[in-house]
Order: sequence, then C-alpha cells, then structure tokens
Amino acid sequence: MWDEARLFLLICLPFLGSVVVASLPRDARDAACLLTGLVALTCTLVIASFYSTMSEGTVVSTTIEWLPTIGLNFILRLDGFAWIMAGLVGLIGFLVVVYARYYMSPEDPVPRFFSFFLSFFGAMLGVVLSGNLIQMVFFWELTSLFSFLLIGYWSHNPGAREGARMALTVTGIGGLCLLAGVLILGHIVGSYDLDKVLAAGDKIRSDSLYRPALVLILLGALTKSAQFPFHFWLPHAMAAPTPVSAYLHSATMVKVGVFLMARLWPVLAGTEPWFWIVGGAGVCTLLLGAYIAIFQQDLKGLLAYSTISHLGLITLMLGLGSPLGVVAAVFHLLNHAIFKASLFMAAGIIDHETGSRDLRRLSGLIRYMPITATLAMVAGAAMAGVPLLNGFLSKEMFFAETIVEHVDSVFDEALPFLAVVASMFSVAYSLRFILGVFFGPPPVGLPRKPHEPPHWMRFPMEFLVLLCLLIGIFPTFTIGPILHIGVSAILGDRLPYYSLAIWHGFNYPLLMSIIAMIGGILVYLLLRGYLAQGEEGPPLLRGLKGQRIFERIMVTVSWKWARQLEALFGTRRLQPQLRLLVFMALAAATLTLYFDGFGPLWLSFAGLDLHGFDTAFALMWLVGICCAVGAASEAKYHRLAALAMLGGAGLATCITFVWLSAPDLALTQLLVEIVTTVLLLLGLRWMPKRIKEVDALTPVPLNVRARRAWDLVVAIAAGTGIAMLSYAVMTQPMPDSISSFFLERAYSEGGGTNVVNVILVDFRGFDTLGEITVLAIVALTVFALLRRFRPAPESMAMPEQQQLQIAYDDAHPDRNVGQTVAEYMAIPRLIMLWLFPVIAVVAVYLLMRGHDLPGGGFAAGVAMSISFILQYMASDTRWVEDRLRILPVRWMGIGLLAATCTGLGAWLFDYPFLTSHFQYLELPVLGKIPMASALLFDLGVYSLVVGATVLMLIAIAHQSIRTPKLPRKKLAASTTGGQ
Repeated sequence: MWDEARLFLLICLPFLGSVVVASLPRDARDAACLLTGLVALTCTLVIASFYSTMSEGTVVSTTIEWLPTIGLNFILRLDGFAWIMAGLVGLIGFLVVVYARYYMSPEDPVPRFFSFFLSFFGAMLGVVLSGNLIQMVFFWELTSLFSFLLIGYWSHNPGAREGARMALTVTGIGGLCLLAGVLILGHIVGSYDLDKVLAAGDKIRSDSLYRPALVLILLGALTKSAQFPFHFWLPHAMAAPTPVSAYLHSATMVKVGVFLMARLWPVLAGTEPWFWIVGGAGVCTLLLGAYIAIFQQDLKGLLAYSTISHLGLITLMLGLGSPLGVVAAVFHLLNHAIFKASLFMAAGIIDHETGSRDLRRLSGLIRYMPITATLAMVAGAAMAGVPLLNGFLSKEMFFAETIVEHVDSVFDEALPFLAVVASMFSVAYSLRFILGVFFGPPPVGLPRKPHEPPHWMRFPMEFLVLLCLLIGIFPTFTIGPILHIGVSAILGDRLPYYSLAIWHGFNYPLLMSIIAMIGGILVYLLLRGYLAQGEEGPPLLRGLKGQRIFERIMVTVSWKWARQLEALFGTRRLQPQLRLLVFMALAAATLTLYFDGFGPLWLSFAGLDLHGFDTAFALMWLVGICCAVGAASEAKYHRLAALAMLGGAGLATCITFVWLSAPDLALTQLLVEIVTTVLLLLGLRWMPKRIKEVDALTPVPLNVRARRAWDLVVAIAAGTGIAMLSYAVMTQPMPDSISSFFLERAYSEGGGTNVVNVILVDFRGFDTLGEITVLAIVALTVFALLRRFRPAPESMAMPEQQQLQIAYDDAHPDRNVGQTVAEYMAIPRLIMLWLFPVIAVVAVYLLMRGHDLPGGGFAAGVAMSISFILQYMASDTRWVEDRLRILPVRWMGIGLLAATCTGLGAWLFDYPFLTSHFQYLELPVLGKIPMASALLFDLGVYSLVVGATVLMLIAIAHQSIRTPKLPRKKLAASTTGGQ
C-alpha cells in the first residue's frame, strides 16, 4: 500500500505544484523557485526510496479501474528501467530549477515559467510510469504540449514562437501515429496493459499487423527523439531559455523516444524491419548530427546537433537488436544526460555573463571564468569520449557492439568504420567547444565583461561534472548497480555478460577510440581557420535545410491544399454547409442500406398495418407539418411569424414524445424549445431587413431556382429516409435489443425507476461527462467570440425600448415626455421578475425527482437558465447584474468539478470510475427516501448546464438588447465574476 501511495504522489505532486505556482504573483520569483525546487526534490527522494525494491527486481504496480470493459484502466507501473528514467527526470529537474533561479531575469513572469516546468515534469513522469499504453500516449501528448509552452516561453521572440510551433507540429503528428500504432498493438494482444504486451512478443512479431504497428510506433518515437529525417525541429527549439534546453534536450523530451524504443524492445526488436528502420535512422542521425555540429557558430546550436548525434547513437544501438546493444544504449542514455545537461548549463552561463553565444566572438574565457571553464572542459571531454570520464565507457561498449555481426549485409560490415567517423566528428566539435571558447586571445566586443556566475548558479554544473568523474573512474561502484537494475528490467533472462572495467587490454574498441581521437584532432586542426570566419552550417549541406522543407510542406498543406478544399467545399453561408452535411448523412445511410440489403426496411413498409391508425395523432402531425412548411415559406420576410410557426412544429414533437410514452424527452424538448426561441429572437435583431415588394420586382435567377429545387429534393429524401428508418426501428422485432438490459437493471443496479436518467448518470455516465465538458468548451468559445462582436448601429433594427417609447408617445400625445416605456411595460415586466423564484423552485423539483420520474440535471439546468434570461428580457443588463450576481463560469466550474469528483469518489471504495451507489435513508418525518451518488453527478450536470446556457444567452443579450453600453472589462466581470 505504501508503494502505491508513493507512485500516486509522484504523479499528482507536480501537477498540484504547477497549479499553486501559477497562482503566485508575477514578481514572486523566489517563492515560485522554492516551491518548484521542493516539489522536484521531493519527487527525486521518493524515486530514490524505491532503490531497494528495484534492486530485488520487483515491479511495483497499482491499478485504478477506469473503463475496464474496454481495457482502459489507470495503471502506474515502476520497474528498473522506469526507475532509472524517473530518477533522471527528478534529479536533473531539481538541478535545473536551482540553475534557473539565477538564469531567469526578474522581468520575466517566472511563476508562469515554473508552472509550465512542473506540468512538463509531471507529464514526463506520467510517460515513464504508465502501465497502460493508451495512458502513456496521453502523457506523451502532454509532454508535446508543455514543451511547446516552454520553448515558446519568450513569446516576444519570433524564433521562440517558430521553434515551438515546429516542435509541436512534428511531435504532435508523431504522437497521432503512435496512438494508431498502440491501438493496433492492443488489438493484436487483446489488451493495452503493458505487462501483457511485454509478455506477447512472439505473438506480436508473427502477426500480419506487426509491420504497420511497428512503422506507426517508430514514427512516434523517431519524431520525438529528433531522428533523421525529423531531426530539424530540435535546433530551432534552442530559442527557448537555456534551463529549458538543458532539461528537455538532455534528460526528458528527446529521451522519450528512445525510452519508448527500449521499453518495447522485447516485443518489437529482433526482426529485419526493426533493424533497417531503427538502425538506418540511427546511423544517419549519428553521422549527420555530428557533421553539422562541427560547423555551427551558435554555442547552443553546436550542442543541439551533438544531442541529435548522440541520440542517433542510442537509437543505432537499440536497432542492432542484440542484448549487449541494449546495455550500451541504456548506459549511454545515462551518460549523455549527465554531461549534456552540464554543457547546456555552461552555455547558458557563458551567454548570461558575456551576452553572446557566437563562437566566432568567444575566446580566452578561461582568464575570466576559470572555474566554469574547467567544469565545461571536463564535460566536453566526456562528450568526446576521453578516458576516465563516463562518456568513454559507453563509447567503448558502442564500438564493441559495432564489430559484432548482426545481419549479413554491407551496412553491417560498414558499421565499425561509420562509428569511427562519427566519433572523429564528436572529438572535433568537442575540441572546438573547449579550445575555441576558453583558449586563445581575450574576447573583443562582447556585450558584457565576462566573469564568474554566482556559486549556486554553478552548483548544478559542479554536481554533474563530479558524476562524470566518479562514473568514469569508479564505474563498477557508482553506475554499475543502477545500470544492472535498468537493463535487467528490459532484458530479463536475456541479460548478457558485460564489464564496466576501465581497462580491457589492447583490443579493437580501444584501437577504434585511438583512431577516433587522432582523427578528430586532425579534423579540427584542418577546419580551425575556416570555422573562425565561416558561415553558419556545413558547406555541403548549407542549401539543404530541414526547416525549409518543413515550411514548404506546411505551405503546401495549410495554404494550397487547404485553400483548394475551402474553395471546393467551404463557404461563409450556413445553407450550403447544412446542405453538404445532410447530403453526406443521406449518402452514408443509403450506402449502408444498399450493402446490407433493403429487405427488412421494405418488408416493414409492405406490412404496414393501418388498423391502429389514430386520427387525432395524424391531425396533430398535420398541424406540425403545416407549421414547418409555413416557417420555411415565411422565414425570408416575416421572421417573427416563422419563428412562432417553428415553435409550433417543436410543440408537435413534444406532444409526440408524450404520445409515445417518452415524457423525459418531451420535457427536455419543451425546455430547449423555449431557450432556442429566446436565442433566435435575440439573434433576429442582427438580420438585415428584407422587403417583399422590392424583391418581387427582381426576377429570381435560374441558379437560385435550381438551388432551391435541389434543397427541396435533399430535404424530402432525408426526411423520407428518417421516417422509414424510425418506422423500421419501432416495428421490427428486436430480440437482442439493449433496451431490456437497461429496463431490467435500472433499479436493481442504478437505484432509479427513470430509465433514461439512470442511463445518463450511471450506465453511460462517462459519455455524459464528456458531453458536458464539450458543452463547457462551446459556451466559453461562444462568449469569447461574442464579447468581441460589435454590430454596426446601422445594421441593427431600432432598439426595442425606443420603438415602444415612440408607440407610447403616439398613443398618448397629451402625456408628459417623462412617462417612459418602463411605465408602458410595468405589468409584463413585473410578471417576468416574479417568475424567477417560481421557475427556480420548479428547476430544483425537476432535479430532485429526476432519478425516479421525468426530470434530471439537464432539464433542471435549462429550466433554471430560463429564469435568468427572463430577468434580462424584463430589464436592462445593468439593472439585472447590479441585483443578481450570476457568475456563470463559476457555475460551470463547480458543475464540472462535482461531476468529476463523483466519479473519483468511487475509487475510494475500489470501484471503477463513476460507479454509482444507492441506498434508502430513514428520515424522522419523511420516512424512507431513496438516495444515490448519481444525484451528485446530476447536480454537477445541472450546475454546468445552467452556467453554459446562461453564459451564452447573456453574451447575446449584451449585444442584442440596447442598454447603456458596458465597457468590455465590465462585461467580462459581470458574466465571469471577474475570473
């Protein structure tokens, strides 16, 4: 139980901390940093507390049932490999927080930065600890979202905005591919549980869907880890603040892709497609990244491309498909995170203290910042693979693995030579970083005079460099146990023998290292003169830029193709859009019936029995049809009459529901008709005036008549199809109908006799939660649009109060002008004001009875919103908002929170999310009354529907009813409570 509690703490604490930090004032820099550091340190200590458990090879797991019937459960799972990754996320995250405290400017909104940072921190832990593949994809996409916010933190910088957009686009598309691949993988296994997937390797590799699943999953992994040909986004992400770069591109964001490949290595590796795709992408990225890094003139650009190269090395090791390659990959994943985080911090210190990252302007800095220079040189040497440093050990493993035969091909034979070339490039750009920045003549023309940073800004770098030395000198005692825990979790009984000894004798890997070191020094010496004055980028690839290709693709897709589709299908008029939607639905239904056969549908009509024909029902629908036809014919010129007849057709629908024993639907339809009618009445004021006599003088063009005829055909066809389908559903015997399931279990399992409401709040409660969430989003969107909409005065009809005032003055010419329209409308206004408490009581009554009788949260919410809108119709907005503090956004927030907490409450009793419970309560006066937890969920639905409906109607009322104009800030405060 204690282990499970610690897992939940790891997931929840960062997100809770993010909310708290986001609420701090803009200038609360120290408080935000302190709170963020405490959260990161606490998570790191909690992760470290699992060391003994992980050493025993135990997998800690806890499951919360979410949607168990379709295999979606919230599972937290910690094994040795996840423990290593979580440790990197926590430890380097804490060090970056300490570093960022001194790096970020006081003018920056630092609490917002740390809020984004903690959210990303939590998303990374979510990916690492997920024991369900769908859950992992969810957190995977969260990392893309929060990395977008972190990269674009300096939104005033166009480069930051562009880098954030590029990163989100590439990794977001990869995330969609990953989701598709995971769905296929779950289909093959029959479960999304990670333990079951990892145990089904043979089944997955032998399935016909293995290749598409592999390609889609690898697209997600390769885009996230910036592997060729998706590597171009990472250098542009360097426009982010350096703490972001140090964190995202050393231990977290870009490591997620290689983490996924290592996580699924037992089930996906070992085949030729895996070898060629993963190995090919890895070797291309390894060489290309190292080559381009040499010619970068921006210090962070050099580190960015070196990151790409080292990620390619890890990917190549995983792609070889051998267990020893996995060991080398995990080892280098750890080493790279340590020395690359310290190098990014060194780059940030140099930029912070000199004002420049241009390698052509930086030199001789060891005179001014000797401690920082020493630390950076050690980290740079680790990146180059110098002996007695951690990078040397994993590079030796890499070399040893490349000389082993894997697949009989030219590519496999060339791997040792390609590895040496890539290592030569690594030595060259590491030398350039060390010698070019810290040695040579004193710098000239820097924006600031170089000097050492504050000690605590340098402390994270000191700690990481110390780790580089300890791992390089004492690998068996420092990193050995940790590495064993990680690779054992991946490989299990396939764990090969490996040695972390510093000296293995004079062998091929050592010879390759010597050649790489000498060759790298020669490459640097040959290019030193050119690099000192050269342009950005390598000479041979200067014209070939991934950004340019990306932009051309984006222009083609989002501009050319989108414009063509818009020209073909798009229009600003509502009628063609509705015509297209109705026609597509009609075509889909027709094709479905065509392939499944029209037989049952035609047989139901052939056996039409008019014996039970009800004349009254037919006459009622005849009235409804006349109202609908009249509304369509009068809508052009007499909109108010058309709206009234449209309400008549809706009333016929309500009566039909009552007639067919569906009182819940009838009640909801009636209330929605009222709200919709008010909505349309308010909107009619924006419609342009049409004069029938003027239009009659203008002949109707042929294309207009053809369009109307086509609309008539589509309408008749769609209406006939719906009528046929409805009749077939109501008359065909359905022995397997799901209605019996709900009828039999509504009371016994849901605790209510109103089957419709029990379905909404119990059996299909998750659907309802999603629907009210969508309703909240729609309401906020409508409000955001309407608060910026200002109708031109000449486009609106005469204000209603002005019309009534003129009518009053004409009828009473002898009265004083001071007798206003309020006196003219006193009685209707008074009635509408008094209806407020009456309707509120009715709404509460509908809410409380909804579980057993017609009613429920939705109907009660719509009814309550009617009481509010009547107040706006009776008086001007200022009068209402001075007396009623409505605050619809808070209603929405409380409703969504209540509905969600009702679902979460089931977890406290070890039931799936949104499981309902009911029992009878014995009260002294009322006696035994039924109570169900679904009532709390229904209360949330009620609150959200009230808030969403009132928010939209108030926004329209502010535009439609002419009152003393409120300032925009006053309007926002009156409707949102100042939120």
